[in-house]
Amino acid sequence: MITSLSNPKIKLIRSLARRRARYAAQQFVVEGVRLIEEVIGAGIAPALVLYAARAENDPRAHALLERLRAATPEVFAASDEVMQAASSTETPQGIVAVAPFVALPMPAPPPFALILDAVRDPGNVGTILRSARAAGVDAVFFAPGTAYPYNDKVVRAAMGAHFRVPLRVASWEQIADAARGVPRVYLADARGDVVYTRADWTRPLALIVGGEAEGASDAARQIATARVSIPMHGGAESLNAAMAATVLLFEAARKS
Repeated sequence: MITSLSNPKIKLIRSLARRRARYAAQQFVVEGVRLIEEVIGAGIAPALVLYAARAENDPRAHALLERLRAATPEVFAASDEVMQAASSTETPQGIVAVAPFVALPMPAPPPFALILDAVRDPGNVGTILRSARAAGVDAVFFAPGTAYPYNDKVVRAAMGAHFRVPLRVASWEQIADAARGVPRVYLADARGDVVYTRADWTRPLALIVGGEAEGASDAARQIATARVSIPMHGGAESLNAAMAATVLLFEAARKS
């Protein structure tokens, strides 16, 4: 059992809390049974796993640990103090894994692409990724100013989308190139002239969602072919970015 906070394995996990360290190592931390099940379910072998002794008493966690041991020899029990230090949450999940960055193949062009335009809040980004997975999005582009995919809050909120949907951090030039030839590039806009229920969601298409604080960037407006809106009542001016994205994504899925 690992009991020392000076152990190299716990030092590695703690270092990955820094974005620069994550990108240098091309690894990130995944916490909890549900998310680590997604890792294993995607056929990915973690580089390292730490777990609290109590996890062995939970049938689901125990079954997961058996699968992990079959995938990698780097599975170790750890003291509660070590697990607390390894966790980025106030209440440790009882199991932590170090997983490699995921490089799923990107369709060219993707039939249904989502572009995040300066969506800065990590919780919103993760929630949008979770909805994108459920709605059948084929690719997600992270435009400049958007929270990074492997931010710990993004990872937790995405609930495994990282392992199922191709994600790319891209410049607007790269995004414009990927969208070239796509007949419908919709920009979500509270003042848009096309009501989302009347939009043509035939694929191929792309949807741009921006942060609610700043609105769409000039680059997003330049590649958009139309602006779609969600009618609102009661004097509401806009929706939370994650909520608006989810409404639009599932309308696109319903019409596909």
